[in-house]
Amino acid sequence: MTTSTRDTGVSAQWIFPVEALQHTPSVATSNYAIGKELYDRARGVEFLFRLGSSLGLPSSAMFTAATWFHRFFMRFSMEDYHRQDIAAACIFLATKTEECGRKLRDVARVYQSKITGVDVAHIPNESLEVENQQSAILLAEEILLEALCFDFVTTSPHFILVELFDAGQSNSKVQDYAWSIAHDSYRTPLCILFCPRIIAAACIILAQRAADGPHSPSLDARISLSPPSASLPTPPSHKPASPDVSRFAVEYFGFDETDLRHVTDALTILLDFYAAQHLPTNPYISLLASIQPPTHGRQLKLYEPFGQLLPPVPLVMNNSQTPESSQNTTPAPLTPSYSSSTAKLATGSPGSHPKVPSRRDLS
Repeated sequence: MTTSTRDTGVSAQWIFPVEALQHTPSVATSNYAIGKELYDRARGVEFLFRLGSSLGLPSSAMFTAATWFHRFFMRFSMEDYHRQDIAAACIFLATKTEECGRKLRDVARVYQSKITGVDVAHIPNESLEVENQQSAILLAEEILLEALCFDFVTTSPHFILVELFDAGQSNSKVQDYAWSIAHDSYRTPLCILFCPRIIAAACIILAQRAADGPHSPSLDARISLSPPSASLPTPPSHKPASPDVSRFAVEYFGFDETDLRHVTDALTILLDFYAAQHLPTNPYISLLASIQPPTHGRQLKLYEPFGQLLPPVPLVMNNSQTPESSQNTTPAPLTPSYSSSTAKLATGSPGSHPKVPSRRDLS
């Protein structure tokens, strides 16, 4: 079973090659380095998760909003539209499409609370600040709808992970790791580079490697086209070898060579992201950051050390299964299926739209 845009319900216009990250509007038209943009995307998604969590939204709505956030910044520059405004607009739009409606005023009050550090209970319904936030969210939503071309369809890798769990991956530790890594995948641009099956496979393979320990098979062995033992002679018992659990996802989906290249790239990006974290403030991801990336794929290096781009980005790698867990860490503050055809960027320059006012950099 190979991955395609057809079997995931994802439009091909939202699939970008990894190289597209070097030509985003932020990089091409603004004074942005790739590492800085990816860092600000991670901060924006973290803010989005916090906003959604405080509003009591289901995880599915936050994952949808995070996907839209990444799609938006493939068409508009982060210099022209502040990540917090777009994050708030994505959350507000997701409350409509995911049938978990919230009033605009409530979203604006929580937004105001997040950027000022004032408890939402002390943010009055009727205030100039809340009115301004409502206007900013509506303005950002208008540009967001244009960027998305009113295409709201997304598919979460978590949906595929549930399929894998039900199919036989019953190790609870692996499940917890994979679930949390899938959360963290939204802090990277994976959701606009690969289909949900590829991302889910990368998450569970990385989770198995982390759970099995440093002396277990390498990532290269886990994602090879054929198991390392395939060329060995049949044991004297003539009994078939036991299923290789470390290759469960690869064999379950029947990935071909192209799919495995995409899994390799997804793993490399995830590990690059973890290695960029400021480990003294995120010690719980040291295990993942220490795992060697695959050696047979492209040697991607997209991230700069986050310690040089403070404030650090909190993560959810603490075995929790909801984005809300990231709210208990440091208070500070790049998925669709692969396709060779990518969408043209929206015509017209970002400058042709009113610029959304900037916000305090608290995420």
